[in-house]
Amino acid sequence: MWRSTGRWGRCSSSSGRRACAGTCRCPSPHWNRRRCGVAESPDGSTPMRGVPRGPLMSPGFWLHHAALEWRNTLERNLRPLGLTPTQFNLLASAGWLSRQGELPTQQQVADMSGSDRMMASKVIRGLEERGLLIRRPDPADARVLRVELDPAGRELVSKAVQIAVDTDAQLFGADGDMLREHLKPIAAHRLPQ
Repeated sequence: MWRSTGRWGRCSSSSGRRACAGTCRCPSPHWNRRRCGVAESPDGSTPMRGVPRGPLMSPGFWLHHAALEWRNTLERNLRPLGLTPTQFNLLASAGWLSRQGELPTQQQVADMSGSDRMMASKVIRGLEERGLLIRRPDPADARVLRVELDPAGRELVSKAVQIAVDTDAQLFGADGDMLREHLKPIAAHRLPQ
């Protein structure tokens, strides 16, 4: 278990400075774990879990920044088509869901893309005004809107999907498949069944 004497120690591997780069294995059990980045048991034998290690040691920190980089790169790559990542996700989700059976509802498209209902409604309305998709009331319930890509939307989605595939290859390289398999169990519950 972590012991703290309440004193700030000095990192022996950082030439006596008060902080290290988080890569050392400080022999001093009273070294403040937040400054060092690695916490060890008092005997120094094993790193401890559950102890704050700093943001650079957090997989969530790197996942967040990798997602930001992916989105920025995708946005840059989609710009020549006049699409944002949000517009692309909604169009691609509508296309994917429509190939699975009946035309999807606007809510199903929002859920598949991970978008908020209000924001999805606004963006889909804009895509409809651009002539990329059509919204029709459901015959069984007029409050429900069904979404269908029109020919221009299908053509644009086809080009945009290739850009997204190329963006994934550019950023993730050969590790893309492995990364996908690691992320699927974490996020699968968010997808509609």
